[in-house]
Amino acid sequence: MQNTPEKPPRKSGLSHFFAAAGYSAAGLKRLARESAFRQEAVLGLAVLVGLAIWGASGPALVGAAGLVLLLIAVEALNTALEELVDHLSPGWSQFAKNAKDLGSLAVACVIGVMGLYVLAVLIWG
Repeated sequence: MQNTPEKPPRKSGLSHFFAAAGYSAAGLKRLARESAFRQEAVLGLAVLVGLAIWGASGPALVGAAGLVLLLIAVEALNTALEELVDHLSPGWSQFAKNAKDLGSLAVACVIGVMGLYVLAVLIWG
């Protein structure tokens, strides 16, 4: 019989908040190993700097920052999906390909929305 580690007790209150922050930091550390994330982070920074230089309004910059955070969140979910798929299907399989393609599509959609948003800010301020 396999020895499985015991599940740690649930935290509540303020300790739960700090534990969740630690989990998020660990997730960001893991995500930083992905080249796609690093490229998207550079893209997001370039968008924000470019809009600021262009003279975009404060609300437009906040909207762009929100979209950058959305892109990071979707990339994190895509990476989590890939981790699960690689665990469940170490070799090639159609279901693994489909799952990864759909995750990639989700990231591409957010990048598309960011492009449309930047275009709208540049045209209409």
